[in-house]
Amino acid sequence: MTTQLRNIAIIAHVDHGKTTLVDQLFRLSGMFRDNQRVEERAMDSNELERERGITILAKCTSVEWQGTHINIVDTPGHADFGGEVERILSMVDGVLLLVDAAEGPMPQTKFVTMKALALGLKPIVVVNKVDKPEGRPYEVQDEVFELFTALDASDEQLDFQTAFASAKQGWAGLTPEDNGNGMDALFNMIVEHVAPPTGDADAPFTMLGTTLAVDSYLGRILTGRIATGVATPGMTVKALSREGDVIETARITKLLAFRGLERVAVDRAAAGDIIAIAGMPTATVADTLCDPVVETPLPAQPVDPPTLAMTFAINDSPLAGKEGSKVTSRMIRDRLLREAEGNVAIEVTETGGSDAFEVAGRGELQLGVLIEQMRREGFELSISRPRVLLRDNPETGALEEPYEEVQIDVDEDFSGIVVEAMSLRKGKMTEMRPSGGGKVRLTFLAPARGLIGYHGEFLTETRGTGIMARIYHSYGPHTGPIPGRRNGVLVSNAAGKSVAYGLFGLEGRGELFIESGIQVYEGMVIGEHSRGNDLDVNPMKSKQLTNVRASGTDEAVRLTPPRLISLEQAIAYIQDDELVEVTPKTLRLRKRHLIFHERKRHARAAEKAGA
Repeated sequence: MTTQLRNIAIIAHVDHGKTTLVDQLFRLSGMFRDNQRVEERAMDSNELERERGITILAKCTSVEWQGTHINIVDTPGHADFGGEVERILSMVDGVLLLVDAAEGPMPQTKFVTMKALALGLKPIVVVNKVDKPEGRPYEVQDEVFELFTALDASDEQLDFQTAFASAKQGWAGLTPEDNGNGMDALFNMIVEHVAPPTGDADAPFTMLGTTLAVDSYLGRILTGRIATGVATPGMTVKALSREGDVIETARITKLLAFRGLERVAVDRAAAGDIIAIAGMPTATVADTLCDPVVETPLPAQPVDPPTLAMTFAINDSPLAGKEGSKVTSRMIRDRLLREAEGNVAIEVTETGGSDAFEVAGRGELQLGVLIEQMRREGFELSISRPRVLLRDNPETGALEEPYEEVQIDVDEDFSGIVVEAMSLRKGKMTEMRPSGGGKVRLTFLAPARGLIGYHGEFLTETRGTGIMARIYHSYGPHTGPIPGRRNGVLVSNAAGKSVAYGLFGLEGRGELFIESGIQVYEGMVIGEHSRGNDLDVNPMKSKQLTNVRASGTDEAVRLTPPRLISLEQAIAYIQDDELVEVTPKTLRLRKRHLIFHERKRHARAAEKAGA
């Protein structure tokens, strides 16, 4: 096994300089020419990643440093995209944890750091942006130590190496003042303190599929780290499931290694290297690709089961087809099946009707990202309220629902309101302990059903200071009804363009979602009622014309700015009898049944069924 190979993962909170650091590692390692034009934040190649500042897709890259090949794996930080985190981190032997010299450790890194420590990886801490006037590098180093302690790091992990850097200026050193030798100190730290990968190159070939992508030319591409043996193009391999069943036998049509930002075809790859294999039409994540003589699969983390589902249907509102170019059920079906092929965390099933599809995934954010991608591609959709996937216990037959483990760090002053909110959502506290700095750590086991839409409320209750991490735990007993939205909605009773005078008269009824001059239709939700029932209103009501003039009657109407709702907020806000209408330019909330008497008829039928 060669020692001139290192495999590391890099994790950081949004805007702490991760992508800038990777850009500098590329440039200073000689991967790019000095005059080569390279887009900033090269690793965040997806448009949504750039906008939201989060990593959605796990990506591999590499640099060369003085004869050592360093593979770098970028990991998602959000729990909705955490289904692959443990498998991704199993490919590497070390972690670069990047933190801002002023802000210190932040929420997005916490989830992945917890996973890295649990797998026994020893992080190298990079305190970045030490050139900021408000920087406090040594205090931040101490905060990282406290974070590791709170995450139950081992003594060896607590004895971490620290580099102080300014990725923007292109240097890293052993102290905040050591800015003279580019990234040499960080490269040397990686080579010296990250162990080379282990594996017997003379044994039969084995590799665990870690991520899956679909290429229009090469087909399905499985990425992973070779555990043992050697891979070459044209060799015959078989795929084993986690239980050891043979899934398929095929030839490797293309063997790809990561060189900078590109996948490059290679003739040979040995144990320890991270590669991508094309030619396996059926094998997927968590399957073992191996030599035909191998009978035992590699240990693998199972693919986390979907816990949340939404219905994706055609847009059948009166304004359908005005903005999008892809509006038919066939187009939606093809796009969803293509997504499911490349994203193992997504499952698509057809419903009884031909115009709707059930899409199951790991959380609201994950499914929200899929919807956002589709609307940007020109699709128009109607999206239902998320619902958890229930099941019958295989032994007792009792109804069960998915539970999540929720870990919350809040200031002590806010702990009471968080405990009360979680108890209303049927969450049970399993741990409460101080975490230092006037904060307390609360751990709950809560039904996923009760957590839908809670994150925004949680940030409001904790004044934006709380940190909440969620992860699937298990299925457990169904907990019965959970309180939902307390307020009804304001529903337009006619079609037309909203008028300022009419909206002004509705402001006393509740908070509005639209402004004047907006096209509305009957059954469209235009605001939140101040009471618990729905109210049909007329946003097109105009001022009556008279020949009487008096002081003040002709003053301009001044409306309160409407509440603008994001896609994720809209999905979490709606009830079972409502839909989110998604088009390339507009988000609208609407009733499932647009006509008033139809809504009444279905409501009465639902009451009889419930009785």
